[in-house]
Amino acid sequence: MSRQTLHEGWTLRAVPGPQVPPEVAGQAVPATVPGCVHTDLLAAGLIPDPYLDDNENGLGWIGRTDWVYETTFDWRPGDDERVDLVCAGLDTVATVTLNGAEVGRTENQHRGYRFTAGPSLRPGANTLTVRFDSPYRYAEAHRDRLGDRPNAYPEPFNFIRKTACNFGWDWGPTVVTAGIWQEIGLHAWSTARLATVRPLVTVEGGTGRVELHVEVERAGDDPLTVHATVAGAAVEVAVPAGERRAVATLTVRDPALWWPVGYGDQPLHDLDVTLSTVDGRALDDWSRRIGFRSIRLDTARDVHGSAFTLHVNGVPVFVKGVNWIPDDAFPNRVTRARLAERFAQAVGANVNLLRIWGGGRYESADFYELADELGLLVQQDFLFACAAYPEEEPFRTEVEAEAREQVTRLASHPSLVLWTGNNENIWGWYDWDWQEPLAGRTWGRGYYLELLPAIVAELDPTRPYWPGSPWSGSEDVHPNDPAHGTMHIWDVWNTDDYTKYREYVPRFVAEFGYQAPPAYATLRRALSDEPLAHDSPGMAHHQKAIDGDRKLQRGLDAHLPAPADFDDWHYLTQLNQARAIQLGVEHFRSHRPVCMGTIVWQLNDCWPVTSWAAVDGDGRRKPLWYALRRAYADRLLTVQPRDGGLALVAVNETGEAWHAPATVTRLTLTGEPRAKTSVDLDVPAYSSVVLALPAELARPDEARRELLVAEAGETAERALWFFAPDREVEWPSAKLDATVEPAGGGQRVRVTARTVLRDLTLFPDRLDPAAQVDQALVTLLPGESATFTVTATAALDPTALTARPVLRCVNDLTR
Repeated sequence: MSRQTLHEGWTLRAVPGPQVPPEVAGQAVPATVPGCVHTDLLAAGLIPDPYLDDNENGLGWIGRTDWVYETTFDWRPGDDERVDLVCAGLDTVATVTLNGAEVGRTENQHRGYRFTAGPSLRPGANTLTVRFDSPYRYAEAHRDRLGDRPNAYPEPFNFIRKTACNFGWDWGPTVVTAGIWQEIGLHAWSTARLATVRPLVTVEGGTGRVELHVEVERAGDDPLTVHATVAGAAVEVAVPAGERRAVATLTVRDPALWWPVGYGDQPLHDLDVTLSTVDGRALDDWSRRIGFRSIRLDTARDVHGSAFTLHVNGVPVFVKGVNWIPDDAFPNRVTRARLAERFAQAVGANVNLLRIWGGGRYESADFYELADELGLLVQQDFLFACAAYPEEEPFRTEVEAEAREQVTRLASHPSLVLWTGNNENIWGWYDWDWQEPLAGRTWGRGYYLELLPAIVAELDPTRPYWPGSPWSGSEDVHPNDPAHGTMHIWDVWNTDDYTKYREYVPRFVAEFGYQAPPAYATLRRALSDEPLAHDSPGMAHHQKAIDGDRKLQRGLDAHLPAPADFDDWHYLTQLNQARAIQLGVEHFRSHRPVCMGTIVWQLNDCWPVTSWAAVDGDGRRKPLWYALRRAYADRLLTVQPRDGGLALVAVNETGEAWHAPATVTRLTLTGEPRAKTSVDLDVPAYSSVVLALPAELARPDEARRELLVAEAGETAERALWFFAPDREVEWPSAKLDATVEPAGGGQRVRVTARTVLRDLTLFPDRLDPAAQVDQALVTLLPGESATFTVTATAALDPTALTARPVLRCVNDLTR
């Protein structure tokens, strides 16, 4: 057996057409494989960067063009009986020819393909050509044939099995790609090979079990042997002559359990599988790392409706989640190192689950391996989003093939805990005026409620499947009912103030979000606008949400002082995003265990854009990231409205009881105490406690001049409650003392408040695009101090570091 990668020597050219620019027509440029057309054209200097300014607008022709990749490689025949061309991923409508002979066709980005190559190969030089037809032409032809289907965007992404957000989204560019986006190469083999290996890993009563399902492809009918080992256990099973399937079971006594981050360790064990002839000659092998853990999804009916609670190893887990979109529109740029950085940001914000959203892609081996290592739970959507999808051919066959391949591919990963059928499509059928234009045509129901659950039940019965996000658990209950299953909350961003989050007590909220622009350094890299303004041309182009700026302004008008300039607007919109999500998360967590999960929209961006992300398209943390870290802390102290008054809520998401003295004080903005109470917190493991506050604390004498401060020593970050929105608070002009000193490769900025300082934040990227700071959104009372540690490529000017617009707080707007 041998493998030969075919990643070198590729060229790319456009098939002639009237839409192809003269500077591209007739050109053959070097191509990177794996890669895509856009990045190759960019590297060749033939197109501008689609992420900068409004360059995207001039590049729509790329998705309407046919493209040809070609390479020449040397091949020497051996003794192997079969030689296959293995294509892990082709994007999307491809015709593959070898030395002029067609060997295969594809029309699904989400599948791998294996084509017989032997008869077309010749000793010495061989030419491999992959032609990609226009995704638009393919999708529009099927749309015209089958009849249009409702869609959240005016693009035909629901008529092609391709990354939907390639066609643009309310946070993403329209960059309709083509290319050899995953590995490609030759695989030579004899007798038999491992076609699929599917381990079903369970643990019960202290015993781990790996039920190993093996399928072989044969070049003959010889009897075979499968040998497998894991964690000191070994098994060997025979595959009789002519048979293609075998099941081997390995049992491990008292395995170390794999836990989500924050709940325990993540031990992983090498699972090694070898296919041999009966006389011991090795034919093929397969290896993965697995973890022993149990998963159960509790959806039982109760007095509140019906639950949605993930249990890992018997422990109910409160999901502190974020939604994940493709980290770049061009997948070849998403390296393992880049994923590791993004995952470190997720773990740093106390996140324990990533939901891979259905308009993106089935994520890579690197993604899942990192999640396994870090203990990040993963919810994987099947790839359907925000549209009605046809169930006619060729789509049903393609959907079934991709689902079978991806379920089998991902079954070994302990981080994967939930399969989800789609994003918002069942909800769309109920609420988005789809039924009349559909006029009885298929829209995807058969996928979500019949085909996909059957595939998961057959191939991966160890994991739960949920038909949609959102989904109530029954077609008799509205799919976005907060009392049942999972829900999405989007009225807050679209029409209502973010305080409306408090009107919901969902069982599990799988999407909710609030927008803000990216970091200043990200804007300055991506936009040439002079001057930069919230409505300057580049800013407007990088705001993809319908009425996005108007919605941002509505949020500012409700809560914050009026901005005087762009610097104010940038700070305040980022602050308002952080405030909105922190309020929502803390409210939902305060209702544990009725609510058992929140998945914020969204962790990341794929390009520089105003969006709902906590980490922007250049990888910079927005203030929202710091708010998430606080709201998702394992031990949370929060003040919440309850029953006409206020309550102190302590949430303990650890395995140990939380015992601590706590105080709640009503203060003036000048720090003068008006009322105080002391309580002893006694919060069991994985629980919350609600303590009603006395009326003298909940009712201020002067709402515009007072606040509550709740503290529990070093056991949790203190909680604040203001009785009026910032725009009504009588903030004093900000007065502070600041010192800057060197500190281990960075600088330490110490700020001492002479007045109250509300949501004090440093933006060092305004001085150095590489600069970062360790904390943000710090509120200080008079006399209190905070220390910020700044890292940068070189020492920053202390005067600039401690002045506007780098150092900001809400009450500096009263200047």
